[in-house]
Amino acid sequence: MNAELQTTPAAEPPQLDAARQAEEIVRQSGTSFYWAMRRLPEEKRNAMYAIYAFCREVDDIADGSDAVETKLSRLGEWRGEIERLYGERPRHGVAKALLEPVERFGLHKEDFRAVIDGMEMDAATKLRIADMTELELYCDRVACAVGRLSVKVFGIPDDVGVQLAFAQGQALQLTNILRDIDEDADRDRLYLPQDLLHAHGIGGDDLSAVLGEPALEKVCELIYDVARRRYEEARGLVMLCERTDARPAVMMLDVYEKILGKLGRRGWRNLKEPVGLSTLEKIWAALRHGLF
Repeated sequence: MNAELQTTPAAEPPQLDAARQAEEIVRQSGTSFYWAMRRLPEEKRNAMYAIYAFCREVDDIADGSDAVETKLSRLGEWRGEIERLYGERPRHGVAKALLEPVERFGLHKEDFRAVIDGMEMDAATKLRIADMTELELYCDRVACAVGRLSVKVFGIPDDVGVQLAFAQGQALQLTNILRDIDEDADRDRLYLPQDLLHAHGIGGDDLSAVLGEPALEKVCELIYDVARRRYEEARGLVMLCERTDARPAVMMLDVYEKILGKLGRRGWRNLKEPVGLSTLEKIWAALRHGLF
């Protein structure tokens, strides 16, 4: 071939390349989130993928096998990256993918910081939640803060969006907590509040013994009831939103509320019995909301 006719494919603009990296992180995670966001307009979809990719990055640090000091150091690096993001000088590919969403949708730095705060809680070698106030703080950091970022992207007005982020964030995170009690215990984590456990006569620091206590069912039922109320609140709030704006939020509500229902039917005696949705159920949820 004549050398003059050879061409080198043009490199993608850095922002587009970063957005595709973020999308790939989301796609490979296998999360329902990927399908919930798939049919959003491109700028909103890219924003949500970048937000999720950020959450995936810091969550992987907190759940990793590194020493606590290393985890905290790496999360500290992400704190610096968020500062650089708002100075328009990020270095990490995922942070670069957030540049345009921050500018376009007015995402708040404090919400990214809150997510990192939550990951620092999870990074500890041992985690216990003192009471419902601390549980609400944890949920706010790891779930409601993500909700506040999300409703900005969806275009839901702040007066409804902040309330929706609170209700839905708690609903989803409490569902995760109830679903993962046994798995979290293997990491020496227990998110059920200590004051509720003590009120039901459950004490001690041996989680295998705590999880074997008959009275644990009552504590789980209390958290289950809180989650159910939050789903009801969230569904009431999405009725105040434009249907197309709220569609991804409604799909996530549908998916996680089904999981909560399955947990309630399974009960709290056999915590090792896994609960989740089948592939068919996830596909149906996506089809129902027109996300394929």
